[in-house]
Amino acid sequence: MRIPFLDLRPVHDELRADLDGAIQRVVTSSHYVLGPEVEAFEHEFARFCGARHCVGVANGTEAIELVLRALDIGAGHEVVTVAHTAFPTVAAITAAGATPVFADVDPDTYCMQPGALADGFTSRTRAVLPVHLYGRCADMNPIRTLAAEAGVPVIEDAAQAHGASYGGRRAGVLGHAAAFSFYPTKNLGALGDGGAVVTDDDEVAQRVRRLRNYGEESKNVNVVPGRNSRLDELQAAILRVKLPHLEHWNAERRRIASLYDELLADSAVAPPSKDKGHVYHLYVVRSRARDALRAHLRSAGVESQVHYPTPVHRQPAYARGARSAGTLATSEELAVQVLSLPAYPGLGDDHVQEVADAVRDFTPG
Repeated sequence: MRIPFLDLRPVHDELRADLDGAIQRVVTSSHYVLGPEVEAFEHEFARFCGARHCVGVANGTEAIELVLRALDIGAGHEVVTVAHTAFPTVAAITAAGATPVFADVDPDTYCMQPGALADGFTSRTRAVLPVHLYGRCADMNPIRTLAAEAGVPVIEDAAQAHGASYGGRRAGVLGHAAAFSFYPTKNLGALGDGGAVVTDDDEVAQRVRRLRNYGEESKNVNVVPGRNSRLDELQAAILRVKLPHLEHWNAERRRIASLYDELLADSAVAPPSKDKGHVYHLYVVRSRARDALRAHLRSAGVESQVHYPTPVHRQPAYARGARSAGTLATSEELAVQVLSLPAYPGLGDDHVQEVADAVRDFTPG
């Protein structure tokens, strides 16, 4: 492909010396697990989000699971979330032993539709898990209000929302706790798997710290049945190098999105609705001829992706056992219409122009 969907090399090439230095620092220290790099990154990322606590864990999926377990949510309980999301969102709920309940998403934001949320509540509901999808925060004010009326906490799936904001506050402090992923493709990505729980709740933070390390309260004292879910020193050191650049990278993503908005105005695709807090982890358009458009782009040398072609409630793993709160019409519609275009730091304006030209050259059949 002349224009790949994602290329991480420009960012890594720019930071090569600093990344190499961070890796060497860890190797020289000979401290590889739960050491000073993890502790420093936890403080730095908590400060970035505006939160009291950050707890580094192995990945974003386990970040969600460990928050649920820290809140004593498990077997016999329900968690209301969305079906238009990456599979790990829901896998984390079932890993905790709880049952997912699917609410529909908003046709403009693609995030949880607050109006659909209330239909998901039952006596077994123990949490609401909105997803800040594609880099945009869900509409948290009404979600928090409805959750408070039901007496349950809101847990943010912020895996795609590093630095995104809502009402002047960043993802990570918009609910009771938040789960982040540092998978390499994220706005803030490691060189492997990584994740974190961010919260202002002292008790939740303490419980997650225990759970991530075999339930250990102190050396050789295990007070709960925990697991191994630790962010390692090497990944923490890499993330510390990258974190100071995150706002600049997010600004570049916004600039690329703005250029796409301009170039695709009055085209056959619907660009994402505007949101000043959006950090464009993905730039996602809609087309009723999505698959034909994708084939056209491929023939023009442009790689694109579909996020996500099968809503989670249609996955074989959840054919039975999960429940939907009303119809999921918008989720079903998005699954056959959304298309993600190349949009990442290092993508040149000439390539954005080429992608947009290829989209505009497409004629739906």
